[in-house]
Amino acid sequence: MTKNTLNHTKPLKIPKIIILSSKFIAFLSTKWVTLYASKLFTTPIKHRLPKREIRMDKKSVQKMLFIPSINRKINVYEYGNSSKKIILVHGWSGRGTQLCKIADELIYHGYSTISFDAPAHGKSPGNSTIMVDFIASILEIDKQFGPFEVAIGHSLGGMSVLNAIKEGLKVEKAIIIGSGDIVQDITDDFIAKLELEPQISSLLCAHFEKKYGGKMDDYSAYKAAQTTLIPTLVVHDENDPEVSVKAGLHIYQHLKNGELMITKGLGHRKILADNQVIEKIITFIKN
Repeated sequence: MTKNTLNHTKPLKIPKIIILSSKFIAFLSTKWVTLYASKLFTTPIKHRLPKREIRMDKKSVQKMLFIPSINRKINVYEYGNSSKKIILVHGWSGRGTQLCKIADELIYHGYSTISFDAPAHGKSPGNSTIMVDFIASILEIDKQFGPFEVAIGHSLGGMSVLNAIKEGLKVEKAIIIGSGDIVQDITDDFIAKLELEPQISSLLCAHFEKKYGGKMDDYSAYKAAQTTLIPTLVVHDENDPEVSVKAGLHIYQHLKNGELMITKGLGHRKILADNQVIEKIITFIKN
């Protein structure tokens, strides 16, 4: 197994200029700042491909896949050639190669992986997206490349995996790493980071409900966990600075067939390349 080289234990900070502009717009209009916050909330940051992900990027067979239900295209990565397939789902502002250390170990143990750049992420076109697009992408990939034995998701990808299972994705096991949980908590945290009044969080959720239909809370991970019957491993760091460990614990408490691994000192991203975490994942899949 490769040595852990990730070092992301500090939370990502919103630039001061964004915070100041948010406060100024809020001073002018509550409606305007809600729309501004919704734009920020749905716009991921596209990072340069890190060196550690280059090998997976080069060795993958890649293609653009059209997702009819959302009228979007995504870049898909086929890694390995085993008939035993596992789908990998990255988190917000991530990439289809972000779980490369996990993917390499899965291939070593006889599996292949399918991953993707969610809409507006990585090589996929667009500037904005939301979790419903992640879920739609998973379900379409299942149609085109499945069936999958296991689904693994990180952060928003973990929430998306549980919701995809709720909406019909058939897998034997699921693994969620550093997953968010209650949607209102996520928007509350986002608005707090923008240093805006708490009421803007409720207005933001109402805006999305009007735009996309349904209730935002219906996408909370614990609600999907309640209907998930397959063995599900929850991995979370006790000091995750971006997604509180209480999210992972709450999801685990609502699973009917759950297993829990709490780590220490790995934060939100370093956890993806930790040797003990990867060993646990392999053991969980094989047993």
